[in-house]
Amino acid sequence: MIRRLPLTFKHIMYNLRGGFLVRPLCITLVLGMLGGALSYFEEIFPALSAWVPATLFPSKSDPQVAQIILSDISTSVMTVVSIVFAILLMSLTLASMQFSPRIIVSFSRDKVTQWILGIFLGTFSYCIAVLPAARTKPYAFSPVLSVFGAMVLVLACVIGLLFFIHHISRAISVNFIVDRIAGETELMIDEFMAQPISQKLWPIGSSGEEHAKLEVPLSHTMSGYICFIDTNRLVEIAKRHQLKVKVLKRVGQFIPAGVALMHISREERLTDNVRKALLSTFDIGAMRTLQQDVEFGVLQIVDIALKAISPAVNDPSTAISCIDQLSRVLGRFAMRQTPSSYYYDPPGIIRVSVPWIEFDALLESAFDQIRLYARADMAVSLRILRALHDIAEISKNPEVYTSLLALGQRTIDSCTGHLDAMSMQRLHQRMDELKSIAR
Repeated sequence: MIRRLPLTFKHIMYNLRGGFLVRPLCITLVLGMLGGALSYFEEIFPALSAWVPATLFPSKSDPQVAQIILSDISTSVMTVVSIVFAILLMSLTLASMQFSPRIIVSFSRDKVTQWILGIFLGTFSYCIAVLPAARTKPYAFSPVLSVFGAMVLVLACVIGLLFFIHHISRAISVNFIVDRIAGETELMIDEFMAQPISQKLWPIGSSGEEHAKLEVPLSHTMSGYICFIDTNRLVEIAKRHQLKVKVLKRVGQFIPAGVALMHISREERLTDNVRKALLSTFDIGAMRTLQQDVEFGVLQIVDIALKAISPAVNDPSTAISCIDQLSRVLGRFAMRQTPSSYYYDPPGIIRVSVPWIEFDALLESAFDQIRLYARADMAVSLRILRALHDIAEISKNPEVYTSLLALGQRTIDSCTGHLDAMSMQRLHQRMDELKSIAR
């Protein structure tokens, strides 16, 4: 098995936050240690038990009462946990079948679900940690304060269960799903494109023609999607060993094992350690993520829209909602400066080149398939043209107007012959509105 080399701390934390493992496990361990520590200190300082009102725990001297309460709580909580997991898995199955399998990634990163599962499992571990302290030999001891803490956690579990049912009922609605995907994509755009990637380097220098002549290929030993590129570390390694690096694949693209991932200069300096160091700046995974891949967020929404307007489903309202959210994402992307593809260090020398997705490619990924599937649907086609108008108005960037106008014209061309004259007249009116703002 090939061992992956570690990437940046930020990238590692991104992977750990996903799924139902790390956050619930941390909450479980913390509450379990809290239960063990609280019962230990309560035995050393018996005065702590006096803080619990007698009305809540009248039998303070009877350890059997504490044992019954703790065992009943732990048993009941684990029963409810199985129900919660069943509801969650059913919701994931329903959402993936009805909308798109790609949205499972978004579900697994839901913090509300992770916290609720952690509280349930943490309550169980808390009770198990406190239970040995309630004993009759060698002397009777009843951890009153610790049992009171278990009661508080049970109340939190009841509230959490009610909130989870409310949350999961909203989470499987298509509007909520699409809005969450669009919001996560916007957050990634704000973080990744808020400032130029090359802010600590020199954004000036020679052209990329000389850099395109690099011919020493370097391939990865793993197959998968490029999820993350640590560009700063890549530049640092290239400068340290006096290399020039040209990355051939962008984030989100699939790279088979053995296919060239980079072209490098000076093959004599490519030792095994240098090769491993260069490859360690890439994270290759089985599926795409939203770390640097804007297109992945867009494609999740597109999948939902395409399934909605398919003949088997025929739900144009859902497709219109998806188009609205796509205009939101594309508008945010058009307002940001695309990361530089060339990294200079020192000035005038291209050290590393990395391809990033441009606005034209992202616009095509967002609307091209939808316009083809919706060529016989006037409502969806009208909304595409309205979305293009909104993007132009949000961006106020003349550089994107040409692409928006071209896509608008392709949308009208696709509908020609599939819609009646009245519908085509409305499309042309909407196209005229787009032209008026894109002049």
